[in-house]
Amino acid sequence: MGALEGEVLECLWSFDSAATPADVIEAMETELAYTTVMTILARLWQKGLVERHKIGRAYAYRPVISEAELTAQRMQAHLAGAGNRKAALMKFVETLPDRDARVLRATLDKLA
Repeated sequence: MGALEGEVLECLWSFDSAATPADVIEAMETELAYTTVMTILARLWQKGLVERHKIGRAYAYRPVISEAELTAQRMQAHLAGAGNRKAALMKFVETLPDRDARVLRATLDKLA
């Protein structure tokens, strides 16, 4: 996903309901052209990250995946590409700040 796609998706997560390209432009306080934002939203829709429905002549978009879910998917993809999963996981855990390590430990204990 490109940087602009990420920014637009992040903006969509901030809305309580579906948002039009005009809503996104206003919320992002950006100089991006309407057509640029519309294209980015269409790409996100094509990738299955947002859903859309028609409102008048425009579409309104809403994320179908949370930020946490997308982050988890990315982490899984990186791990899947690692030559040595065990070493990658160990290095990841070793470098976690104490607070994150405690959250991970509590989550693993809960799932066990």
